[in-house]
Amino acid sequence: MIKSFLFDLDGTFADTAPDLAAALNHTRATRHLPPLPLETIRPQASHGSRGLLKTGFGIEPDAPDYGALRDIFLDYYARNICVHTRLFAGMAELVAALEQRGIQWGIVTNKPHRYTVPLMQALGYAERAACLISGDTCTLAKPHPDPLLKACEIIGVTPGQCLYLGDDLRDMQAANAAAMRGIIARYGYIGDGAQLDSWEAHGIIGTPTELIGCLTL
Repeated sequence: MIKSFLFDLDGTFADTAPDLAAALNHTRATRHLPPLPLETIRPQASHGSRGLLKTGFGIEPDAPDYGALRDIFLDYYARNICVHTRLFAGMAELVAALEQRGIQWGIVTNKPHRYTVPLMQALGYAERAACLISGDTCTLAKPHPDPLLKACEIIGVTPGQCLYLGDDLRDMQAANAAAMRGIIARYGYIGDGAQLDSWEAHGIIGTPTELIGCLTL
C-alpha cells in the first residue's frame, strides 16, 4: 500500500528549464556570447548550476571565472524563478487525485532551499506539500538516501510505503538506497542516450497521470 508520493522538482514536478535557460543565456550575454537554444540546455536542467554552466561555458568549478559566472546566473534566476516555469502536463491532475484520496505528497530535490520554497510558493503548491526537502536540508544530498528518509520521517511513513518519481539516475539510486519504490519520469530532462534499463527503477511513465491508475479509492 502506497501511503505517500514524493517528487523530484526540476524535470519531474515542474518544467523549470525555460527559466533556467533564460538565466544561463543572460549569463552568456554578460560575456558577449549568443544565446543557446532551449533544446540544448534542457537535458542539463536537472544538474544544477554546475551542469548548466558547463553547458553554457564549458567550464568546471575550478575554472577562474566560475564563481563570478555562477553568481550572475543564480542572481538572475532568483529574481526570475517562475516566469515561464509550469507544472508538467498531468501533474496537477495527479496531485489532485492524491489529495482527494488523502495521500500525502512532498518534494525531495537537490535544489537549494532558497530556490525551492519561493518556486513552490509561486506555483501555488508550497502549502499543499507535506514536506519540501531541498538539497541543503540534510548534510548529504541525492543520490544519498538521507533526503528521502527525512521526508518519510516528516510525513510519518516508512520507505516501503512511499513512491519516488524522478528523472535522473541519482533519483533512482537514492530511492533504491532508501528501500523505496523509484519510478522514472520519462517526460523529464532525460537525454536520448540514457540507459534507463540500468537505473534499477520499479517502472517508467510517460506522463504523471499514468500513476493515477495505481491509486486506491
